[in-house]
Amino acid sequence: MDAMTIDIPLLAIDVGRGTQDVLVYAPGRPIENSTRCILPSPTVVVAEQIRRARGAGLPVFLEGYLMGGGANVAAIREHLDAGLQVTATEEATATIHDDPARVRAMGVRIADRAPPGAAQIHTTDYMERELRTALDLFAVEYPAALAAAVQDHGFSPHRSNRIRRFEMIEERLDAGDWNLYSLIADPPPLEMTRMQAMRRQAPGALVIDTGPAALIGALCDPRVKAWAEKGIVLVNAGNGHTLCCTIQGEEICGIFEHHTGALDRERLQRHIGRLRDGSLTGKNIFDEGGHGAAVRRPLSGEGVVATGPNRRRLLPDAYQAAAFGDMMLTGCFGLLQAWNRVRGI
Repeated sequence: MDAMTIDIPLLAIDVGRGTQDVLVYAPGRPIENSTRCILPSPTVVVAEQIRRARGAGLPVFLEGYLMGGGANVAAIREHLDAGLQVTATEEATATIHDDPARVRAMGVRIADRAPPGAAQIHTTDYMERELRTALDLFAVEYPAALAAAVQDHGFSPHRSNRIRRFEMIEERLDAGDWNLYSLIADPPPLEMTRMQAMRRQAPGALVIDTGPAALIGALCDPRVKAWAEKGIVLVNAGNGHTLCCTIQGEEICGIFEHHTGALDRERLQRHIGRLRDGSLTGKNIFDEGGHGAAVRRPLSGEGVVATGPNRRRLLPDAYQAAAFGDMMLTGCFGLLQAWNRVRGI
């Protein structure tokens, strides 16, 4: 089904580590003419707000929802290292770690109210107020329906969330005969606490993982979709994570997920080769600091397709997928396709 067959306005937001990519889909309008923007990721925005408070010598109070970590957690550590107080609500602390005891051990205080003089900072992956304001300035109507992608490691307070995340990927694949769309659960499982936080803010939203959104979106490129029927390697080289799979049609034959910063061209090519021949193991990837790997069957063929902001650095010789002419919106296009598949609208 073509993404352009959706018959309702839809806001698609792909929340990454460096950027949040936004597409306002309007029925009957060519995708190429849709309103779109690439903005700093919410974690980057919150990190900058914390750093501004540090520059002013102010303590900070974090309140709101569980959101993705990364830049914001780094800024929290910097704030504490500077001798400034960080206080957070119980839910906001889950952004730092699922175990409150570890958050307190860092020096973060957990409380319901802001200390006197603290800079109050809202934690969220869904910057609805800011997005509504921005779209309203350009007379763009804010859609009632939302599809969003975030990377969720799952609730895992006392065990590596890298292990738990990849376990959930394997569980979904096994339950769905290794079909690409089996990686989507609507609604998401309760232990996907980041996704649940998004849905509390936007009831009824379709919320899926960024990895499958990118893979599905890359297949919106007509060349990629045609090549996939014979079997290809498909790589999403994101700012934080790289997801790689061998895929034939909609069947995932093998998959691994790693941290982009830990990869160079040689290492990635080596892992791709072992994914193809079926010899790559989860231990190979986990021991390097990645998430894991799983192989259902080997898949021969030389075709490699790359998407994501780090695609040219890691895979300069691969086919550079760009669905509807815009690589940065790959995840958003995947969200449109996912909406078609699971909501049937």
